[in-house]
Amino acid sequence: MIPLRPLGVGEILDGAVSTMRTYWRTVLGISLTVAVITEVIVVLFQGLVLNDSSTEALNDPSATLSELSRAMGDAMLNSTVVFVISLVGTVIATALLTTVTSRAVLGKSVTIGEAWRDARPQVVKLFGLICLLLLITAGIVTVGTLPGILIAAAGSTGPGVALTVLGVIGAGIVALWLMIRFSLASPALMLEKQGIKKAMSRSTKLVRGTWWRIFGIQLLATIIANVVASIIVIPFTFLAAALSGDGVTGWLNSGGSSLGWTFLIVSGIGAVIGSMITFPITAGVTVLLYIDQRIRREALDLELARAAGVQGYGSTAPGAIPGS
Repeated sequence: MIPLRPLGVGEILDGAVSTMRTYWRTVLGISLTVAVITEVIVVLFQGLVLNDSSTEALNDPSATLSELSRAMGDAMLNSTVVFVISLVGTVIATALLTTVTSRAVLGKSVTIGEAWRDARPQVVKLFGLICLLLLITAGIVTVGTLPGILIAAAGSTGPGVALTVLGVIGAGIVALWLMIRFSLASPALMLEKQGIKKAMSRSTKLVRGTWWRIFGIQLLATIIANVVASIIVIPFTFLAAALSGDGVTGWLNSGGSSLGWTFLIVSGIGAVIGSMITFPITAGVTVLLYIDQRIRREALDLELARAAGVQGYGSTAPGAIPGS
C-alpha cells in the first residue's frame, strides 16, 4: 500500500484510500457494521427519549428562565449520551481498522474475524485512552474559562466576558497542541500492545519535532473525509426533512429540531454512509503517520521489508513489526 521509505503527504493519503479500495470487503464491512449498530442505537435514543424531553423550550421566545434551564440541561444530557454512543463506535472501528491497515502495509489481507481477535485485547485500553484524552481536554477548557466565568458571576460582566474569551482561545491552543502530541498514541497502543501511559509516551516521542507536519496532515485528512461525507449526509438530511410531516420549510423554521421517525431513519441512513467513508480514511491516515514516523526515526522500513518478503532490502535490524 505504501513505498518502504519516509512518506510524503500524498502517499499517506493515497495509502489510506488504497487500503480501503484494495481490501474493501473487510474495511467497508467493519465500517458498515459499526456505523449501523451505532446509528440504530442513536436513532432509537433520539426517537424514544429525545422527543419526550423539554428541549422545545429553547425555540420558544416566551419560555421562562426555569423552562430554559431545564431545556438546556436536557439538551446537554442528550448530546452527551449521543456523543458517548458515537465514541464507543469510533473506538471499535478505529481498533479494527488499525489492524487492517497495518496488515495492508505488508500486503497481507485480514478478515473481520481476524481483525477483531487481534484488536479485542486492546479495545478497553483504547477506550480508556480516548476517555483520558477527552478528560484532559475538558480539564484544560475548564481551567481556561473558570476565572472569567467567576468574575462575570461576581458582577464584572465586561471584564469577565473578555477574560472568558481569552481563556477559551488559550485553552483551545493548549488542548490542540496536546491532542496532536498524543495523536499517535492510538496506533502505538494497538500495534505495540502497550498500556495507556506507555502509548502516550510513545506518541510524544514520535511527534517530537514534527508537530506542524502531523497537524497539517491530520487536518487535511479530516477536511477531505468530512467534505466527502457531507456530500452524502447533507442531501439525506434535506430528503429526510422533505419526507417528514412539516417538510423542509417547517424543519428549517423549527431550527432543525424536528425529530420524527421518518426524519431520524432517513438522516440516519445518510449518517451510516458518511461514517463508512470517514472511519477508514481517518484511521488509515493515523496508522500510516505512525508507521511513517517510525520509518523516519527507527528504520522500521527494514522490518517491514523483511516481513513483506522483499529480498535484498537493506540489512537486518532489530525492531517490532506493526501488528505482529
